[in-house]
Amino acid sequence: MASKTPWKSDNWYVSQWNYAQEVVKDFKFAKNIKVHDITLRDGEQQTGIIMTMDDKIRIAEGLAEAGVHRIEAGMPIVSPSDAAAIKAIVKRNLGPQIFAFSRCMKEDVQRAIDTGVNGVVMEIPSSQHMVDLAYKWPMEKAIETSIEATLFARDNGLEVVFFPIDFSRSEMDWVLNLIQRVATEGHMDALALVDTFGVVSPHAMQYFVREVKKRINKRLEAHFHQDFGMGVANTIMALAEGVEVMHTTVLGVGERAGNTPMEETVMALLTMYNVDVGLDYTKLTPLANLVQQITGVAVPSNKPVVGKALYQIESGIIASWYKNCGEKYATELFPVRWNAVGQPAPIVVMGKGSGIDSVKMWLTEAGIEASEDEALKITAAVKLHSLKTKQLLTEAEFAKIAKEVVGQRAAA
Repeated sequence: MASKTPWKSDNWYVSQWNYAQEVVKDFKFAKNIKVHDITLRDGEQQTGIIMTMDDKIRIAEGLAEAGVHRIEAGMPIVSPSDAAAIKAIVKRNLGPQIFAFSRCMKEDVQRAIDTGVNGVVMEIPSSQHMVDLAYKWPMEKAIETSIEATLFARDNGLEVVFFPIDFSRSEMDWVLNLIQRVATEGHMDALALVDTFGVVSPHAMQYFVREVKKRINKRLEAHFHQDFGMGVANTIMALAEGVEVMHTTVLGVGERAGNTPMEETVMALLTMYNVDVGLDYTKLTPLANLVQQITGVAVPSNKPVVGKALYQIESGIIASWYKNCGEKYATELFPVRWNAVGQPAPIVVMGKGSGIDSVKMWLTEAGIEASEDEALKITAAVKLHSLKTKQLLTEAEFAKIAKEVVGQRAAA
């Protein structure tokens, strides 16, 4: 739950400036923001990621355990195995709504219907250049197929999220005219604000949402890519304007530079905006580890929220701070407490950046007694060893160095 003192709680400590009246006065966050996870569809479109049916089921189960509200389980038209995976996820009745992804074509929609999903996200090219150059369709064909397919989806009981590809590179009036026509002549329960190539700046996002709201009176959903690393900021900007659903992936996996990462977005919302989307945040790291294991994606050790080295302390200065603060006041050093996101407790590691306090901690753990002068010599030897190997030291390597230094005293 969000804290009553929102910038500082037992589990996090962020800037109180986030809550200044001048900052929050224009926020329009919806009361019940939903997470629509697209790891199993857009995430799998990342080059080299291949998921079996069992993989998809395991990830879907992990998403459900974390409390995700909606799962986009795949695009059934892609292959029989994709359709089978969606059916298997639906049959498990995990809790979240299950959506399929389709083109705005009746055949695609029928495949979605056959899987038993609750809803369908329906794509259509929505920039003139994309229609002309990539799809090579007459625009009228794109509109007519969209109208026909969305009505077909509605008549078969599916919730319809209209998904205009390349929305953000279109001329605003032109694309809104297209969308209004589909919404009026066809059917649309919700409209996805799609930044297919991650090209909207956070400053332009507010304009984007407000201009759409002037013309479209439907639930809005945020689907943003990370080509310039703006996905988290843009998603939060859109939500602050009243957008109700965010499309995210675990670890930010996805086409090219990926999609908006779930873990960073939901934790930023919770700690910096006092917006609790209702997830079990302690499941974020286990879920990220599962997706990493299944997909084989390389995850930076300092990845926000879920990186494996976030709570490893090498710097001698930080180790001294940690010794002084202890676990009780650890949010002085870490903006989020480890167990709040399912991370292991902090550890002091040994390497080139270590200082004498780190060495003394390790000496105590190893049961090795050393004088102040010997501890300084051990610190110097540790730094030299780490510089040579370009690695952190193991306990065995540290003990060997420490015993050699202490042994010199005994030999003398």
